[in-house]
Amino acid sequence: MPSLDALWRWLFGSDADGADGATLERPWLKRWDHLPKRSAGWDFSTADYVAARARAGEVARTTLGEEAWARLEREGYLELPSRIYPGVTYRLRVGRRIEVRCAPGVKPPWIYPYLCINPTYPLPEVEFFAHLYLYVRDREEDIIRVAAPQPWDQTLGRTF
Repeated sequence: MPSLDALWRWLFGSDADGADGATLERPWLKRWDHLPKRSAGWDFSTADYVAARARAGEVARTTLGEEAWARLEREGYLELPSRIYPGVTYRLRVGRRIEVRCAPGVKPPWIYPYLCINPTYPLPEVEFFAHLYLYVRDREEDIIRVAAPQPWDQTLGRTF
């Protein structure tokens, strides 16, 4: 019979032990609305931020591949052409909104040149960048459906 504490953690989304004894994260069970925009939570220490950012860098580098990672480090952005809108390119920058760039003579698909998408729960900026890269590259229709067009650039919320 599991302890009441273990049952409480399982029911309400606190860390639970997986079969291998490692901590299993279930962020979708937590409410993040109360957090400041650039914070991961009251219980996140400086060491936790350092570790999370280090892991995020490895995730992003692995996701993007060495060539794209080097280009991102060199230029500060990556560009992906739209598969849906001819002449449209998405410029992705770490921690910033997606910039929609159009070739000369191409009518923009949105009235504003920036698309805002924030993560559901706090993530390191570079890890969320890797998520956005995959979505723009492989699931552009989802980006089109959920992104909020914005008139200016700004840092993303719920990233650190």
